[in-house]
Amino acid sequence: MSETTGWSAISRRGLLKALVSLPVLGAFVASVLKKKSMDDAKRQALLADLGVSEGSPAVIPNAISRPPSRTVRFGIIGFGGEGESLARHAGFAHPEWLERQRKAVADDPRNKELDTYLHQEDVNAQLTAVCDVFDVRAERAIAASRVGTRPSGAPAFPAARRYRRYDELLASPDVDAVIIATPDHWHARITLAAVAAGKHVYCEKCMTRTEEEARAVYDAVSRSNIVFQLGHQNRASEAHNKAREIIAANILGPTTLVEATTNRNSRWGAWVWDIDKDGNARTIDWEHFQEPAQHKVPFNAERFFRWRCWYDYGTGLAGDLLSHEYDAVNQVLQIGIPASVAASGGVYFFKDGRDVPDVFQSVMEYPDRNLTVVYSATLANGRDRGLMFMGHDASMRLGSGLTVWVDGESTRFQPRIANHTLDPSAPVFTYQPGFRGIDAVTSASAEYFASRGLLYTYRGGRRFSAYHLLVKEWLDAIRNGGPTSCNIQRGFEEAMTCHMATRSFLEGRRVRWDPEGRRIV
Repeated sequence: MSETTGWSAISRRGLLKALVSLPVLGAFVASVLKKKSMDDAKRQALLADLGVSEGSPAVIPNAISRPPSRTVRFGIIGFGGEGESLARHAGFAHPEWLERQRKAVADDPRNKELDTYLHQEDVNAQLTAVCDVFDVRAERAIAASRVGTRPSGAPAFPAARRYRRYDELLASPDVDAVIIATPDHWHARITLAAVAAGKHVYCEKCMTRTEEEARAVYDAVSRSNIVFQLGHQNRASEAHNKAREIIAANILGPTTLVEATTNRNSRWGAWVWDIDKDGNARTIDWEHFQEPAQHKVPFNAERFFRWRCWYDYGTGLAGDLLSHEYDAVNQVLQIGIPASVAASGGVYFFKDGRDVPDVFQSVMEYPDRNLTVVYSATLANGRDRGLMFMGHDASMRLGSGLTVWVDGESTRFQPRIANHTLDPSAPVFTYQPGFRGIDAVTSASAEYFASRGLLYTYRGGRRFSAYHLLVKEWLDAIRNGGPTSCNIQRGFEEAMTCHMATRSFLEGRRVRWDPEGRRIV
């Protein structure tokens, strides 16, 4: 028997017995095993007392569903960064992206992006139509539509047809549903036209650019039979659904303050995106692009490629980044539209001609819930501050995972604090999707995992794109009926909350919500 074979033949139990037979080391191992057994018992008792399960949230369905029975033919309007990403997570990756990921894996075998894409579920959808005012992006969409390398061995399809106007795409009998990934100022027009044409809608956030548009979209979708999904990936996050379980178990106690934040410190993070070398007045239909904009200007490549820097086309920090944080809070607490909002900020770092602030804060009041939600953001500092829920008995930080600490002055947990079962200086438990559930009474090292994550989550221990899961949910609802996670009600709440913050900033005053008139006053 070789030395290698001999060692491999020793069982785990046999190895432990061998170690225990050594006087000093044996005593140490026995102590460790005893402590682990006691910690496991303590964890189970604590979780049972708190009313929280150790496994994945029960509200998340199994990722492996019945095979989709009917092909959904969809068109995509707007094929910039977000549109290309959504098409990829529906199963249509651009060949250039695939090659880039192959090289990334060759450089670092730990890179899982390509593997995650190739093993995502075939959602049985066909990209049949594309529309973009920029010729280069339209051609990229066509190339993606006929790509041969697809998830789970799905077949290739013929190339999609290009349309130069969205209304022509919506009139096509080869389109059942549409993904809208244009700048914000086009969302309402296209959504309303899609509803009128009987096409199902997946719309990127912010749902609309204005308050008036939000009411019109809400009314039209509510009266229709179409399936609507707003693009907030956190709705598919396992950690966010576990946070709802924490709240339902009343572990935090009365929660009176939520602090949501955004910190970025790069040109890309401040929307200073690359200007395509082929982008010019001949390849971009500028007049059509700016048609819904309040202010018309001559062709401007910077405004086209960096549109989020101007209120003519976007909704600023409120619609782009506050919207994510608000929707996460709304998902967990189900708070709806605030009674009032006060916002402030300014262009303090990026002096490049933009009119959208790069520092922004908003205070949202919910007096009926005895709750204040505070949001603050800067695009000139990268310190991660996270999303924190603060209750009388405990605090919870939520991101790609979550961490809960008890409060030293908690009423509910005072007996456990007094007998040292709980230590306020360390997390009472953590949860990280993809790992072994919740670790109760664990070390502060789990803080490492509590970073914000909107790209990937886990289902049944498998890694999935949150984008993919949200698109898949929408397609499944089209085929089989049932709700979507970010339906028109949630979209209306998101849009109005963001518009309240923007209007408060622009008008320099606190604004209030009139629930009867469904308007901002």
